[in-house]
Amino acid sequence: MSATPRVLARPLAALAIALLALAGAASYAPAAHADTGTDTGLKAVAEGLKKSPVYVDPRASSQLSDADAKDLAKKIEDAGKPVFVAVLPNAPEFPEQTIRANLRSLVGISGVYAVHLGGKFNAAADRKVMSPDSVRNLVSAVKAEGGDARTVVNNFVDQADKQAKGHAPDSWGGGSGDAATTGLLVIGGVVVAGGAGGYALYRRNKKRREERERAELQALRVVVDEDITAFGEELDRLDFKPSEPGATDEMRHDYEQALDAYEEAKTRIAAATRPQEVTGVTDSLDKGRFALATLAARRTGAPLPERRMPCFFDPRHGPSVQDVAWAPPGGAMRTVPACAADAARLADGQEPMSRTVQTEHGPQPYWNAGPAYGPWAGGYFGGGMLPGLLAGTLLGSMLSGPSAWAAEPSFDPGVDGGDFSGSDFNSSDFGGGGWGDGGGDFGGGGDFGGGDW
Repeated sequence: MSATPRVLARPLAALAIALLALAGAASYAPAAHADTGTDTGLKAVAEGLKKSPVYVDPRASSQLSDADAKDLAKKIEDAGKPVFVAVLPNAPEFPEQTIRANLRSLVGISGVYAVHLGGKFNAAADRKVMSPDSVRNLVSAVKAEGGDARTVVNNFVDQADKQAKGHAPDSWGGGSGDAATTGLLVIGGVVVAGGAGGYALYRRNKKRREERERAELQALRVVVDEDITAFGEELDRLDFKPSEPGATDEMRHDYEQALDAYEEAKTRIAAATRPQEVTGVTDSLDKGRFALATLAARRTGAPLPERRMPCFFDPRHGPSVQDVAWAPPGGAMRTVPACAADAARLADGQEPMSRTVQTEHGPQPYWNAGPAYGPWAGGYFGGGMLPGLLAGTLLGSMLSGPSAWAAEPSFDPGVDGGDFSGSDFNSSDFGGGGWGDGGGDFGGGGDFGGGDW
């Protein structure tokens, strides 16, 4: 009796290998467009998105050509992120209010879902993949740019690919042929029979997440260490001694707060194991710098500083003193908090002294360095920076609040963006209105009240 599993093991293993090879041979079969004459209902859209990141209904083929759809699909696949795009006609089977939630439920994969419906565009995402604030701000920025369906969906994907968390679903590489489908189903049965499939998937996703977080945390440590060093130098330059003539209890209290913030920041970054924990480090530094600014004012008899955001261009400059008009290259004008020196530079027509960080493309201002710097910016600006302040930059849609980069709770920590989760998702993230035509009003000119997207 005990020999039976061993006898079966070799044929099953051989079958699995053969089927994997067969599935791999048929793996590249993009379903960027629906086949003319097939079912054009929502189920067909979902089936198409399981096989390819882009689906274009035959009735909407004039909005996105076959070549453009394939190029867009390749862009998403190359990025390896769970971003889905559906280009559909304005038809009864695609109701605006429910299409995103229903589509997400039928596809069953955690990800970002963008829908161009007739002349309108909207998107939604699982919170673990992209926060609601991030999606809202990104959609708003894309719609503000305007353009035809091709321009809108490409602009959205360009940013979503950089901000979305998780990985491309395995089903995109599985092809659409019957042999590949049959092979994967049989292999799935073998794995389930072995009882190891679910655990292996969990381990794989956990390892991917840990590797990504380690890399992001290492990059953040470099920036945070520079911030802490700069703060320590400010403490030395201040050269305050609690026993010096004229020192008051208020001054000593300010100095003690600054020292505590300095030590707290060093302790927190040393103990940090995840990128999200960096938010607490920069929050401590922000409080410490305000304490130093208050102490400096008390010593000189100047008016005490107002509790404001740090300088937007470089938080190491200390608390801001006024709001100034500023626009990133190619972006719209907006109001940001600035220190006195940067405000003067802008008033003279010069560039502010912006904080740069190292990227694979060389030094870049932190707002163009990607979403990995969200936790760092969150400690400085997360509590009050207006949503959409940096719309149009890589980090823009992440600076609307701490929830944009905080660890999202999950029922199953092994389920990541791009993994199958069926209909287990927060439907409120996929509902509501907020539609508008391709380049027009979005949710009442930016009013996202009532859950409108």
